[in-house]
Amino acid sequence: MNRSADVAVVGAGIVGLAHAYMALRKGYKVVLFERDEWAVGASIRNFGLVWPVGQEPGTGFTYALRSRQHWTELAAAAGFWINPSGSLHLAYHADEEAVLQEFLELYKYSDYQVSWFSGEQAVEKSGVINPDGLRGALWSATECTVNPRQAIRKIPEYLAEKFGLITRWGHVVKGIALPVIETASEQWQVQKVFVCSGADFETLYPDHFKRQDLTKCKLQMMKAVPRQPVVLGPALCAGLTLRHYAAFAGCPSLKLLDARYDQQSSFWKENGIHVLLSQNDQGELIIGDSHHYARTHDPFLSEAVDQRILAYLNSFVKLDFQVTERWHGVYPKMAGHLSFVQEVEEDVVIVNALGGAGMTLSFGLAEENLERF
Repeated sequence: MNRSADVAVVGAGIVGLAHAYMALRKGYKVVLFERDEWAVGASIRNFGLVWPVGQEPGTGFTYALRSRQHWTELAAAAGFWINPSGSLHLAYHADEEAVLQEFLELYKYSDYQVSWFSGEQAVEKSGVINPDGLRGALWSATECTVNPRQAIRKIPEYLAEKFGLITRWGHVVKGIALPVIETASEQWQVQKVFVCSGADFETLYPDHFKRQDLTKCKLQMMKAVPRQPVVLGPALCAGLTLRHYAAFAGCPSLKLLDARYDQQSSFWKENGIHVLLSQNDQGELIIGDSHHYARTHDPFLSEAVDQRILAYLNSFVKLDFQVTERWHGVYPKMAGHLSFVQEVEEDVVIVNALGGAGMTLSFGLAEENLERF
């Protein structure tokens, strides 16, 4: 059997799929290797949110907007659900309102599609919002939602049918010495490789992952079913989220907000908790999350963390629901950087550590990498 391709991609999570997609669009013959029978890592253990509003103006925001466009086009072509939901950042305290107003002023000449909503306007946009004490909200039109469990399965099927993507499920790549890439049972002749291995730092090029600024983040999330059908509308979040995303770091009032939350409880920061709520095509609610950083994580979930997430959620929404699933995910993060992209030898490129923003950044980053390498 003639096993050859122009480009090999290692890893069928969203980072790997984005690079396969961009290579195929350029006319390359692409083989995709995935160690499991389907991708089961961080790419299916998330909100399904493409979240440009969290990215600072510049490279990350540009990647995010380009990714949003590709998500929209891919969803239409591959036949998976996407909702241009937008988002609301809710303000219940003076310092939260101040941060959001500063954000609007700071970036009024940028490409953010944002505006200030009164409390009444926010509740009109999403009837599940708790109106008690609501001062207003930042509306952003750029966010969209997919069902990651569906999309991550549909994309490679579509790429195989439309562009001839070769998929090698259940194949662990154990060595690369171009032009040969080798699994336990096969050898392939390829010209270029993108290693998109997610939280696996150990199998390929482990020495390149031995950096002080590279770590892994463990998060806790939940899925819930409303006891009565509801339409969430936009993705929702509140004050804790403002200290999580880099886009708000330049707002002067953020220090006051941060200090107030720390004074109320150190638990939120100690466990990296901020709370987002999204809804998938089945009407299910996706709730999270927490953030713990280490090179190795235990597999256990903290009920105390989940309960604090739910308690904070219930401070800004009025919903009656039943939690049906709980899980943890692990993703790589590189301190101070959007991603870890390194050509470790000629025509072999590691692409990793998008820091929990893989759904938001991957297609934009892949588009650039196919031009650079």
